[in-house]
Amino acid sequence: MQEYKIKVDREYSGKRLDIFLNAFFKDSELGISRTSLQKLIREGKIVLLGAEHIRPNYTVKEGDEFSVTIEDKKDKSILPEQISLDVLYEDDDIAIINKPCGLVVHPAPGNYEHTLVNALLHRFEELSDVNPARPGIVHRLDKDTSGILVIAKNNQAHLALAKQFAEHSIKRVYVALVKGKVEFNEGVIEIPIGRHPQKRKDMAAGFGHNSKYAKTYYRTIKRNDKCSLLELEPFTGRTHQLRVHLAFLGYPILGDIKYGRNNEFSRLALHAKYLGFLHPKTNKFVDFSCEVPKEFKCIAEDK
Repeated sequence: MQEYKIKVDREYSGKRLDIFLNAFFKDSELGISRTSLQKLIREGKIVLLGAEHIRPNYTVKEGDEFSVTIEDKKDKSILPEQISLDVLYEDDDIAIINKPCGLVVHPAPGNYEHTLVNALLHRFEELSDVNPARPGIVHRLDKDTSGILVIAKNNQAHLALAKQFAEHSIKRVYVALVKGKVEFNEGVIEIPIGRHPQKRKDMAAGFGHNSKYAKTYYRTIKRNDKCSLLELEPFTGRTHQLRVHLAFLGYPILGDIKYGRNNEFSRLALHAKYLGFLHPKTNKFVDFSCEVPKEFKCIAEDK
């Protein structure tokens, strides 16, 4: 059984309880659906501290604190697989993985094989089971994005890391090869992101009703007339944030068919090269990095 203490900040004040909780668990990569949360509220497993029974449509206020209790459920449909892993670091609480391009992070209905989770179950004896369908997984990278992921080996580590991700206090740095000659040496993209109004599987930049604040810092490392190599630091963690922001700016990531409409690269040219956070046991800052893929270094001229 897992118990969470969740406090409402100013950003979500005035939202329905089920919408607020759904956003929290999505940002924390814990994979609990809004329908499941509504059921937990009705069953009395989500409690507003200092108040009586509440409903899913309760309007939350800044400072409200909720206790959420979730029963453990083992997912026996996910089996270990012997898939090669590039393990950069591990201790009793965490492991750092350099994920290759093309590897899906976790299973989904109809696809329970050949994922990072299957590989983790084979490689490690213990993994967190906060979300039984995604053992060890605290955060994700898109299938075609390569680079660093932190894996939780126990639930205490998982919850401590998930809290940092939800608070956007974890430092993440990516590199991307984008189409076009980027004009500025550095800049900030600060445009909300939400579901595309027509293409529901896509995200879009703009000030729509369901859009959320999103902010990305970029620095130009190299450029020529055809493409530019950028270093990216997301301050928020919206779905497809870097891909959407760069496409909005007019410099789509090479190989991004969804947002860039181009096939000018052998893969999605996005790589997570750096991750820094407070270690869940020692509470000391630790950081990890990995090499930029060789194919990204095809750009010839320095800025």
